Amino acid sequence: MRVLVRRGWGPRPVGGGPGGRPSPQWRALAGLGASPGGEDGRGVRVREKPPWRVLFFGTDRFAREALRALHAARENKEEELIENLEVVTVPSPSPKGLPVKQYAVQSQLPVYEWPDMGSGEYDVGVVASFGRLLSEALILKFPYGMLNVHPSCLPRWRGPAPIIHTVLHGDTVTGVTIMQIRPKRFDVGPIIKQETVPVPPKSTAKELEAMLSRLGADMLISVLKNLPESLSKGRQQPNEGVTHAPKISAGTSCIKWEEQTSEQIFRLYRAIGNIIPLQTLWMDNTIKLLDLVELNSSILTDPKLTGQPVIPGSVIYHKQSQILLVRCKDGWIGVRSVLLKKTLTATDFYNGYLHSWYQKDSQAQPSQCRFQTLRLPPKKKQGEKIVAMQQCIK
Repeated sequence: MRVLVRRGWGPRPVGGGPGGRPSPQWRALAGLGASPGGEDGRGVRVREKPPWRVLFFGTDRFAREALRALHAARENKEEELIENLEVVTVPSPSPKGLPVKQYAVQSQLPVYEWPDMGSGEYDVGVVASFGRLLSEALILKFPYGMLNVHPSCLPRWRGPAPIIHTVLHGDTVTGVTIMQIRPKRFDVGPIIKQETVPVPPKSTAKELEAMLSRLGADMLISVLKNLPESLSKGRQQPNEGVTHAPKISAGTSCIKWEEQTSEQIFRLYRAIGNIIPLQTLWMDNTIKLLDLVELNSSILTDPKLTGQPVIPGSVIYHKQSQILLVRCKDGWIGVRSVLLKKTLTATDFYNGYLHSWYQKDSQAQPSQCRFQTLRLPPKKKQGEKIVAMQQCIK
């Protein structure tokens, strides 16, 4: 196996060509004249058709699927689509590295850690879930520029967490966009290919990521089969419909019982539950809600819920279904297990905390026994840790 960590290309003028002027190929792709098939500004003849030499930039599971498709294309000698494939990823706190690095090592692909890159000649760069701003000087090193595989229908959900925000906001349609990267800006380049798909009802971000990663990989291969033609048909993103998908923070996981409806809480759970558990306060202690369930009509019509006034955050143990019922802005959600010092089932939590609480104050009303909104102070390092968790889990 080879894991190469080497210094990147040597310094060159910011334009990529003599005197800092953009290479003819990049100028063509940017609509500035000239056309692929000539020289790239360094006296190197540009390929007009496959097989391509590809440098791939990626980190997570979504990116791994695109890399897997590129690797399969390289191994398919009959098709002759990919001649050479090398990989750039980012350092990870995990000893094994991120999913892209793990796959590259297993497949014996050369791997470099950003900002180090390969020193070879490449035709095109491919980026998926890389999370680093790329300079004009870097982009211009590739005669056909750099392509980004982005899991949304741009310009909706520009940014690092499009799948999470798709689920969080209840979108019914999503998709994948193959776009050209522009220097020092995220997700604003021309659209080369875009496909839409319905969002399966109640799907989690993890499930949606798996579906979109397969779609994106197929679209990428399709673009590479007709790369010059695909690039020539690129279109600018519309100015209307722009939304942004910022990274999530630990504060995102704090349930606001008075403000959020049951539907909003379940969307939040499906969007980030596999990355960071939803959190709340119980008697001044942070408690994490691990397994949320929607309630059926038989539970919702139980006299225990309808026969007395309750306020958001109120907690009731439902013995028949063995779940905790928690009141939110417009209704109830169910919780099967929590983390408070250790993992507890709803029954464990009732026996150890709710039951003893009632015994201490038998006159207390159920509305006094409740979860309260946890408000975390902003912490830079905490946000960085969540981002690292997202990459490692994917």
